[in-house]
Amino acid sequence: MQTENRFFDDLARVAGGALNTLTGIKGEIEAMVRQQFERILADMNLITRDEFEAVQAMAAKARAEQETLTARVAALEAALAKTKAKSEVQAKAEGAGAPTRAAKAPRKAAPRRKKSDTPPQP
Repeated sequence: MQTENRFFDDLARVAGGALNTLTGIKGEIEAMVRQQFERILADMNLITRDEFEAVQAMAAKARAEQETLTARVAALEAALAKTKAKSEVQAKAEGAGAPTRAAKAPRKAAPRRKKSDTPPQP
């Protein structure tokens, strides 16, 4: 019986050693995989969470400013349309007796200078 006990003790010791070896190999494999994964992520040029949140805040601010400016442009266009309508009404009220700018005779162009007319440059 003692030989069987000894056999089982040796077998348990070998199994324990194999288990420790497998645990060590598992740790090494995990370390290598983690190292490869970190290297791949570093090569991808990914940004940090803080940088992402900062850019997201900038984009939200720009969007709000754009919406404000869009509303302002719409208000200015409405005011311009009112001004144009008023000026058209005034022009009709004044009558068609006065010549408009388009009805005037075109101006003559000024004569061109000759090269000899220009003073010499030092």
